[in-house]
Amino acid sequence: MWAVVTQDSLHRIAVVGAGAIGTFYGARLALAGSDVHFFVHSGLARIRGRGITLRDGQGEQRLPPERTAAYGATDEIGPVDVALVTLKTTANDRLATLLPPLLGPRTAILTLQNGLGADELLASLFGAERIIGGLAFIAAVREAPGEIRVYTPGYVTLGEFGRPASPRVHALVALFQRAGVVCQAVDNLDEARWRKLLWNIPYNGLTIAAGGLATDQILASPEWEREVRALVDEIVAAAARFGYVIPPSFIVEQFAHTRRMGAYRPSSLTDYLAGREVEVEAIWGEPLRRAQAAGAAMPHLERLYGQLKHLTAARRR
Repeated sequence: MWAVVTQDSLHRIAVVGAGAIGTFYGARLALAGSDVHFFVHSGLARIRGRGITLRDGQGEQRLPPERTAAYGATDEIGPVDVALVTLKTTANDRLATLLPPLLGPRTAILTLQNGLGADELLASLFGAERIIGGLAFIAAVREAPGEIRVYTPGYVTLGEFGRPASPRVHALVALFQRAGVVCQAVDNLDEARWRKLLWNIPYNGLTIAAGGLATDQILASPEWEREVRALVDEIVAAAARFGYVIPPSFIVEQFAHTRRMGAYRPSSLTDYLAGREVEVEAIWGEPLRRAQAAGAAMPHLERLYGQLKHLTAARRR
């Protein structure tokens, strides 16, 4: 179905979710020449009026209003070559109605969502052959609709759901690289997701459990750093149950990478402090359930998951 794929055949892209991740990658792709269309849930008028601004330590990039195609409904966009899903997993109950207007016979669905479970959900709704998973190792926040602050640009990994990397994955990698994004293909998407959990589980979770500390404060505290390392050890052991070996060098780089971020507040902490729903099940619940089903002991993750369920429920009330 996708035997011959080039960058040109992936030209028309819909970004479903204009938060920090979707806005950043969508704008970079648009600036590099892709035909990008943004589905915007909130802040549509502001984005249409001001366009998109990306800021980092080097300055800023602007996608002007006349080049920012933003819509309040996906049926205004129509079929695309790639549907890039960057919604929070807490909004996944909307995918069954949001995505069909974007799908043509050869449309690929690329999800850059956190945690575990999104690939399987999308495959059950739209067919496994459409699904590509991606992991964005980036530190960025949305300061306002269409305004993104990037602390660490990081990199992206892309892989087929349940299959080795295909020509279309390599074409997508080239598309991201053309946009100035460090990107690579992986042959085992599930293994890559467990590697991403090494960061998401401890830092997204402990910054909330610690009462709103930034990542640099977590690592400056011997007590909280010990908890980070305990969670990392559990994740490594759980991944091994599925045959995925995470080397010590990767763990060392994760700690070094986090220290370089400085006073970063992860997206889950930002959502929590704003009273929005946190991705508790995708980032902590589903990995815990899969690890325990495989026979892994996860006392630290189990405790953190329980704390986060309690704290987020109380915060929403």
